[in-house]
Amino acid sequence: MTTTRSLTRWAGLLATTAIVAAACSSAGASTAPSTAPSGGTGGTYEKWVPDEAKLATAKADEGGTLTTIALPDSWCNYREVLDTFAERTGLTLNELNPDAGSADELTAIEANKDNPGPQAPDVIDVGLSFGPEAKEKGLIRAYKVATWDEIPDTAKDADGFWYGDYYGVLAFEVNTAVVTDIPADWADLTGDGYTNMIALAGDPRASNQAIQTVYASALANGGSLDDAQPGLDFWKSIVDAGNFVPTIANGGTIAQGETPITVRWTYNALANRDEAAAAGGDAQIEVVVPASGRFAGVYVQAISAFAPHPNAAELWMDFLYSDEGQNIWLKGYCHPIRYESLVADGKVPQEQLDKLPDVTGAVFPTLDQLNAAKELITTKWDSVVGVEVVDGS
Repeated sequence: MTTTRSLTRWAGLLATTAIVAAACSSAGASTAPSTAPSGGTGGTYEKWVPDEAKLATAKADEGGTLTTIALPDSWCNYREVLDTFAERTGLTLNELNPDAGSADELTAIEANKDNPGPQAPDVIDVGLSFGPEAKEKGLIRAYKVATWDEIPDTAKDADGFWYGDYYGVLAFEVNTAVVTDIPADWADLTGDGYTNMIALAGDPRASNQAIQTVYASALANGGSLDDAQPGLDFWKSIVDAGNFVPTIANGGTIAQGETPITVRWTYNALANRDEAAAAGGDAQIEVVVPASGRFAGVYVQAISAFAPHPNAAELWMDFLYSDEGQNIWLKGYCHPIRYESLVADGKVPQEQLDKLPDVTGAVFPTLDQLNAAKELITTKWDSVVGVEVVDGS
């Protein structure tokens, strides 16, 4: 997930339920209607306190451990999420492969079904289309957090097997120390001056972020949410122009100029921009939400049906969906699924509201549309684009 997995948020109070409901229903996609704050002011929230009985069981019977997978530090501010959870609970974190993609997470559960050892993940964070897939394969189990009712019905499985956690918008992360002509829209990526500069933040045959990048590009190139084929054709044109770098990009490759233009979720790009500025190196990062084809994507959480540490896993979910957990994600530019309720109740600090970028017009595909696009892109990438994207780290 670095980025192999590698939000913003419209900086106004959106009706999250309406947007995500339309996004995940079969009726069609929805767009983000506003970028200006339209009600609610900043506030504060209380720290999360773990359930004592559940925590005692996790420590006494489960070795006091939680095993996560595919959670890079800069993704949605996960380093602070992980550290805060460990501090609150005293549990030891076993962090598997932070650079894994969504498909890799399901594979890890399946491969370790009969192995309760350290390679078996307790919890997963995957792209929306991977939630139903995991349920269908019997890889996850149901659990409903205390704030369940504040998660839109159509952004969660009715029985509690998977549930939306946050969402974001795809954007161009550009190292301006290398790139002088900043691309403003998808069409610019096929032009002159970008030789060996443009990369994906994952393998489009397995990574949710990369799959949805190809899907998003279709919207600006004659396709639609019901037709992702132009996205494959578009990336073929980038390859033909000599502009494609077949390396899975991450913050390091962007900063080093190896993949100076990378399409990533806005929260990854903005977090990397901040890190680069703080480091004071040569990299100068600019984040550009494309003028057209603005595409939003939801991720979901779930507990493994074979979790070696089930009580620790439930505590993890309790924390993520608490006021504190949701706000820590928001600090990392990820839009938490409970955003509307948090703002309405005055539980989001004003400084977090102020730093969210403009993503007016971003659309959410439906779950059916996502599944169709995923099937097309993962099976046709090799035949249409014909380039294997590999991990260069």
